[in-house]
Amino acid sequence: MFENVSREDIIRYADEYLITSMVEGLEPVVVAEARGAKIIDVNGRGYIDAFSGISVVNVGHTRPELVEAAFEQAKKFIHVASYVYYSPPTILLAKRLAEIAPGRRLKKTFFGNSGAEAVECALKLARKYTKRHEFIALMASFHGRTLGALSVTGQWARRRFDMGPYLPGVAFAPSPYCYRCPLRQKYPECSLACALMVEDVIKYSTSNNVAAFIAEPILGEGGIIVPPPEYFRVVKEILDKHGILFIADEVQTGFARTGKMFGIEHYGVEPDIVAMAKGIAGGFPISACTTTPEIGDSFEPGDHLSTFGGNPVSAAAALVNIEIILKERLDEQARDKGEYLMKRLDELRGRHRLIGDIRGKGLMVGVELVRDEKKTPAIEEAKAVRRILRELGILVGRGGVTGSVIRIQPPLIISKEDLDRVVDALDEALRRVERGSS
Repeated sequence: MFENVSREDIIRYADEYLITSMVEGLEPVVVAEARGAKIIDVNGRGYIDAFSGISVVNVGHTRPELVEAAFEQAKKFIHVASYVYYSPPTILLAKRLAEIAPGRRLKKTFFGNSGAEAVECALKLARKYTKRHEFIALMASFHGRTLGALSVTGQWARRRFDMGPYLPGVAFAPSPYCYRCPLRQKYPECSLACALMVEDVIKYSTSNNVAAFIAEPILGEGGIIVPPPEYFRVVKEILDKHGILFIADEVQTGFARTGKMFGIEHYGVEPDIVAMAKGIAGGFPISACTTTPEIGDSFEPGDHLSTFGGNPVSAAAALVNIEIILKERLDEQARDKGEYLMKRLDELRGRHRLIGDIRGKGLMVGVELVRDEKKTPAIEEAKAVRRILRELGILVGRGGVTGSVIRIQPPLIISKEDLDRVVDALDEALRRVERGSS
């Protein structure tokens, strides 16, 4: 179907027929195939994929087991409307998620197609169950691009500008962004002031009618912001005191990405609702909103539905995907390789003035670039570094609230040799940019 279409035609057709004005431009990589941690373009050029399709293909690109599971299911039926009829793959996936979910209380799942849909479901469930209408979210957070998800996204200038009005009743607490503390304090001398501020937000920025607090265990799009170890325990105590639910947005941090099956497991607290997507099915589109039976059963007929939610082909792939993660202990691999990557990256600190901070857990790592001691975001430099990395055969992401963070989130099956190549290429890209030869 595609063999007779040239690379130049594909690029031209994309410009002519795709809506791409919301991005700064597609990376000039026309993908022919992808395997493991590698992407190959139509000209035969190979790249190390250190971004995993935005933290999706945790088990690697085009795993044969997933392809086979999807193919076998597609031969039986592709779609029957999983909320009209009983779809065995969908139901079995719900059961499996209950078995691996963080904590012991999460049991019932609603399936959608994207992370934003999972978040929307979580927000609606929280309102329905508590009979309250307000939410608390974090500055610098990101939860999706639908109306409800954007309403609880704490990036006004970068993600929400000129797109309102948004849902009323959302208050924002300071993010646990230690490198750029919004309260101008320093951890650990701060005594977790950002967490304690959640109490003040309830008192002074809401009408004390808060249904839920929503947070990513590690803030992904915000720049791979890793909260201090005690952060969520302090917040959870405040939430419990006020009868407020905790929604954990595990869309990026789930499925072994951070070194545990779910990111919140690093912090020793149990959420009331978990939103999942991205890594759940190795690239097949599906999302899940998992919660307790009492919260889940608060929905009444007509409250919520999805025509394509819980697609049986995606569900079949997800079941196999989860077994791969468990069998190959990809959480342990992510932890081990993440520690190795952080150690290698730390070697670059003293050599590059552009490096402001290096942070992450598992294979979810961010390198924040700054121009000076005042931590002025190195936005253009980050763009140049990403471009040079691509020219050197390495694909990474760029994010953060100002767009100055290099995001390294490769498939969890990546080899340490390929991680070395990523770090060596980053070393070279930084060197070129710093000497002005980008």
